Amino acid sequence: MQLLAGQIVSLIALAICLVAFASKRDDRLLRLLISANVAFTLQYLLFESWVAAAVTTLVILRIVLARRHPGSYPLMGGVLAATLAVSLLFWEGWLDLLPLTAGMLGTIGMFMLRGIPMRLMLAGAALAWALTSLAIGAVGGTVAETLILVTNLITIARMVRDRRAHSTA
Repeated sequence: MQLLAGQIVSLIALAICLVAFASKRDDRLLRLLISANVAFTLQYLLFESWVAAAVTTLVILRIVLARRHPGSYPLMGGVLAATLAVSLLFWEGWLDLLPLTAGMLGTIGMFMLRGIPMRLMLAGAALAWALTSLAIGAVGGTVAETLILVTNLITIARMVRDRRAHSTA
């Protein structure tokens, strides 16, 4: 029953993330990601993936801080340090490198980058999260993160197209 609940929660996160990454507005993307990461935290707790759950909880804090204090090296450093600390605290094996990597890429992307570069870093984080979900057997989470990756890449292509259209106008 616990694993089924994890799959259901991950599908809810999937729906929220698809709407988020389809948006070309950074602010809307980040607001929706907070809701999705609450669901992902619950999914990882249900699958007993402790590093992934801890890092995902920090992702929620990171999104709030990055929205309020973009470009803050001290806050980014604090979130990176906290991500490393919770990863070491809950470490169970080499698979925990995946959520650690995802947390690091997402933190750098959200604090220091905007637009296409931010989404490229978030695409790398999505790949690491997809592999995390695959490794723990979270079918819904794997599909969610894979679709997030693809949706994110499509949105990047749309943004590139828009940029080209504006530069030729």
